[in-house]
Amino acid sequence: MVKLPLSMEHALLGLLAERPMHAYEMHQTLAQGRALGLVWRLKQSQLYALLGRLEEAGYLRGRTEAQGTRPPRRVLHLTQSGQAAFFQWMAAPVEHGRDFRQEFLAKLFFAAKDGPETVAALVEAQRAACREWLHDLEAQSTALAPERPYERLVLEFRSTQIEAILQWLDTCAATLAEPVSS
Repeated sequence: MVKLPLSMEHALLGLLAERPMHAYEMHQTLAQGRALGLVWRLKQSQLYALLGRLEEAGYLRGRTEAQGTRPPRRVLHLTQSGQAAFFQWMAAPVEHGRDFRQEFLAKLFFAAKDGPETVAALVEAQRAACREWLHDLEAQSTALAPERPYERLVLEFRSTQIEAILQWLDTCAATLAEPVSS
């Protein structure tokens, strides 16, 4: 049984959506500590395992290419189902606040490459999700008995984080969702 990809595995599909690559090149891209590498770091062995899962799921395929006198290398290509899964993932808001730091920033990285319209749609979808999270937390807080101050503080902490995310999403929209004038 093949497990569906974890959310961040879709970011690997995004790297291949740009162009075919071999696994070591993908690892080097992430290891540079720039762009997507600021958000997500993987050990090489972990990357190879994730790529294997994605290939088993039919999201990518490999092709061996000769390199002259050097050993052949396996170049990975995105399949149509991989491309569809990537674009569906990129457009959807993050489902849980705990996943926001890595997953949303990865989605934003690829959305910015796609263009201001993609960023604007992603940011708006995430705002709606955050407002829903806040509504749910407010309902939970209202239902708490007064003698449960710890639980109230936890919910207040989560609400404060989501409010900060909403403010930061405004910055994203102002920074990335507007077309750059030349």
